[in-house]
Parts: sequence; C-alpha cells; structure tokens
Amino acid sequence: MNDFDFLVGTWDVANHRLVDALDADCGWQVFPGISRATRHFGGAANFDEIEFPTKGAAGLTLRLYDHERGRWTLNWASAGTGTLFPPVAGSFEPGTGRGVFHGEDTCEGVPVLVRFVWSGTRTDTPRWEQFFSADQGESWVLNWTMDLTRRGAPGSASVPVSASASVPARASLVGA
Repeated sequence: MNDFDFLVGTWDVANHRLVDALDADCGWQVFPGISRATRHFGGAANFDEIEFPTKGAAGLTLRLYDHERGRWTLNWASAGTGTLFPPVAGSFEPGTGRGVFHGEDTCEGVPVLVRFVWSGTRTDTPRWEQFFSADQGESWVLNWTMDLTRRGAPGSASVPVSASASVPARASLVGA
C-alpha cells in the first residue's frame, strides 16, 4: 500500500510512443503531457488524469490496492473511447522503487500481453514504460514511455519535449 504516493501532484510528461505499437522499427511519436494525481483511501487508491494538449486527447488511471492479494490493479480509460481498457495487475519490488504490472488486451485486433513498468519512483523524475507481446511473452516491444518531471521540484521547469525520433534514452528492454 502507499506505493503510488510518489505520483501525487502535477507533472510535465515527455511521451515517446511508437507509431505502430507492435513494430519496434516504425519510428516514434514525441509529444508532451500534463498529469495531475491524487491519493485516496489512505494510500490504497490513486487517481490521475493526463492531458495530451498537442494531440487533443486525455485519459485517466484509477489504481486500486487489493488487500487480499497484496497487489495493485491499474485501470486506464481514454477520453476518446469513454471506456475502461482491460486492467493490469502487479506490485512494486520492495525497496527498489520499481513496479511491474501485467495484463491482456488487444492491439488493432491482435491479442497481446501487456506489461507496465514503473521505475525511478523515489525521485522527482519517475518513468513509466509499456510493452506489448503478440507471441505470448516470447518477445516484447517497448511501445510507449513517459518521463515525468514534477512541477515545482528544485531545478525543474516546464521541459519542452524534443522531437527526437530515436528510442527513448532510458528504455530498458532487458528484463522487460
């Protein structure tokens, strides 16, 4: 419990997302976001809304801690569809600030396994990564990263997102 307390506040978000979520060689879209997160249920719930101003899009995540199973369920909804996507579930590795979450979904009609990885959660610059596998986990494609910078943190400023089309610098495919 309380694992997502780090996320409370307002964040500038540098997004890197593959043009085709299943093709690691297709190139990256780069765009900014602004996220606002709040804590609920004494740390057993977390809610954030993210806006993508250059895309005219938004979404939200509801994170709930399952006391019986000792794990989190992350539930994402897009303003574009108005529906919840299938959840991912998992936990943080004790003492590491790294959380791994798994689920199942579809991408363009293709069934995929989904993996979310949170890292750097003990800093003012945490990172979220999304991976898809279309072959039941034999291989994984890193298809979206979000590098967050806390607004109001010492030395922080609203950081423009570069137009780089290369793989995001901190992408970690090993152990994905």
